[in-house]
Amino acid sequence: MIQAVITYGVILTAVLLVISLILVKVTPKTSFVAYFPGFIFFAIGLICLLFATLFDRIWVLNAGLGGWGIACLFAAVVSMIVSAVVDAYQQEAN
Repeated sequence: MIQAVITYGVILTAVLLVISLILVKVTPKTSFVAYFPGFIFFAIGLICLLFATLFDRIWVLNAGLGGWGIACLFAAVVSMIVSAVVDAYQQEAN
């Protein structure tokens, strides 16, 4: 189970990073749209963790809802940090 959660976390992080970096490049400097995928995945992670405490033993692709919540939270935090750094450097360059 731990290996599945780590694998899904890495995959979600890579996908979210690509989406966030594309949004950083195509949106204007005053827009915060690049951070929305991270916020959405953060909310999904919290919802999965909430449902993991309410319902017992729900497994999806060899990971429980708690594992999916942890993977979503990890992906959201890493992608928001990286997109904030890229956004700051992009604004500094212009």
